[in-house]
Amino acid sequence: MKLKGFIFSLLTGIIFASCVQDEPLNAECDILECIVQGDLLKMDPRIENDRIFLMLKPSVDLETTDITLDFVLTPGATIDPPSGTSRNFSEPQTYVVTSEDKQWHKTYTVSCSTDGITTVYKFEHFELNSTEKYYIFYETVNGQKQYIWASGNAGYALVASRDATPYDYPTTPYAFGIEGNCVKMETKSTGVMGSLVKMPIAAGSLFIGEFVAANAMLRPLEATHFGVQFDFIPVRIKGYYSYKPGAIYTDRDGKTVSDMQDTFDLYSILYETDDDVKYLDGSNFLTSPNLISIARISDDKKVTTGEWTSFSEYFKLQPGKTIDIEKLKAGKYNVSIVMTSSINGDLFQGAVGSTLLVDEVELVHF
Repeated sequence: MKLKGFIFSLLTGIIFASCVQDEPLNAECDILECIVQGDLLKMDPRIENDRIFLMLKPSVDLETTDITLDFVLTPGATIDPPSGTSRNFSEPQTYVVTSEDKQWHKTYTVSCSTDGITTVYKFEHFELNSTEKYYIFYETVNGQKQYIWASGNAGYALVASRDATPYDYPTTPYAFGIEGNCVKMETKSTGVMGSLVKMPIAAGSLFIGEFVAANAMLRPLEATHFGVQFDFIPVRIKGYYSYKPGAIYTDRDGKTVSDMQDTFDLYSILYETDDDVKYLDGSNFLTSPNLISIARISDDKKVTTGEWTSFSEYFKLQPGKTIDIEKLKAGKYNVSIVMTSSINGDLFQGAVGSTLLVDEVELVHF
C-alpha cells in the first residue's frame, strides 16, 4: 500500500507539473501604473490606452531635469527602457512593453507639461493614435503638448470593422468649424458584436480626463475618468455648437422607440478630490458628494439646427457646497468638460447619425 501510495503521489506530481508547464504565457502588454520618482507631480499620471501624460510642478525645468519613471506592468511583461531609467522629457519619450509570451508588444508615448491647463479650446490640435486607427485631441501651452482630452474612440476600436478609417470613428476633427477645425461627435452603430452584448450604439464624445479601455466592455460607465487638476474658480462655460439628431431612436436592445428624439449633452463640473476619490466617472458625476458645482446646457436651450449656435452657462454650486481657497491652492479640485452626441449614450440608447459639432469653447474663471 505504501508503494502504491508513493507511485500515485509521484504520478500526480508529474501530471501537476505538466499542467503548470503547459499553462500558456500571458499575452497582455499594458502599463498599469506609472510612478514618478521624486516630488515632481502636480497631479496623478494620466494613462490612456497607449499614452501617458504627466503634469509636473511649474518648478520643474524640463530642459535640464532628467526624470526617472517606474512602471507596474501586466504579469510577466517587460518594458524597454526598463523601470528606473532616467530620461529627459523636454520632448515626448516612447516605451515598448512586450508580453510574457513575447508575441505582442505595445508602444506607449509619455509626455510632460509644467504649465496649468489652458482654458480656451479651439480643437485645432489633433493627431492619430499610435496604431493610426483614430484621432486624439490635445492642447498646446508654451510649446508643450497637453493630452488632457479623451474620447470613447478606444472603446469603439474593439468593435470597429477592419476597413474603418479614422474618420469612421465616433469622435473626429471636422474642417468646417467657426474658424478652422472643430470637433465632430457622431453616434455610430457598433454592428453585430455590439448588439450581442447589448451595446448597439457608440455615442461620439469628448471630455477632459482619461478613457480606460479595459473597463469599456464590462463596466462602461467607469471607463470615463473625468477631470484634471484646476487652480482657479470656474465661473461659466461658453462656446458654439451645432446639432442634428439621428432619424431612429433605439433602446439598449436595439428596438425602435418611436416617441423619442435624441439630444446631446454638454456640461462642465468642478469637484473635490481626496484620499478616496481621485476622479468622478460616468456612474457618479452627478451624484457624488464630492461634486462642488456644475454648468450644463438645459434641454430648453438645446436647438436642433445645422447652424452654429452660441451657448453660455454659469456654474451653479451644489446645495451646501463652497469652494475652499486653501484646498484650491493645494490642488484639491478637478475640472472637466464633457460633451456627447447622445445624452443617453452611456446607457447605449440614442439614434445612429446624431451629430454634435462643438467649437471655440472657453472655461471662464477667476
